[in-house]
Amino acid sequence: MIVIEQINIINLKTDAIVNAANSHLLSGGGVCGAIFRAAGPKELAEACRKIGHCDTGKAVITDGFALCKYIIHAVGPIYVDGEHNEAELLYSCYREALDLAKEYKCKSVGFPLISSGIYAYPKRQAWEVAIKSITDWQAINSDDIKIIFAILDKEDKQLGLEVIKNM
Repeated sequence: MIVIEQINIINLKTDAIVNAANSHLLSGGGVCGAIFRAAGPKELAEACRKIGHCDTGKAVITDGFALCKYIIHAVGPIYVDGEHNEAELLYSCYREALDLAKEYKCKSVGFPLISSGIYAYPKRQAWEVAIKSITDWQAINSDDIKIIFAILDKEDKQLGLEVIKNM
């Protein structure tokens, strides 16, 4: 099940929240900064420091501290021109995040639209890759994990709903 809500990701009540992370797992701006602040910036920074690094297209997991049970840090690609494996890397980070959610027995996961902010992935294409990755994952995994996209912008939410309808 995939749901799109117009809500700040830190207000979701899910077992896990996915952080649109950078490869150094440092607190940043946007979604990443909000997640760090809500979880407990010192605690989350220390947990990420212990992990150290996460390659683009991959994901790692930490405790969720004050925010939720777990935070899954998924590193999406910086969009260049669509000719640098961006779609494959973005697809991979959603699958990796879901694999971790399954491994840690999460029943619900909150996602942002990864790479569509400061990483400049075109929004329609980001939605298409996200929905394809998640539905492909769901087709081969029997786990019933509720997927909630937390989207701040009304137009971005509508775009996501349109992509789901047309897939």
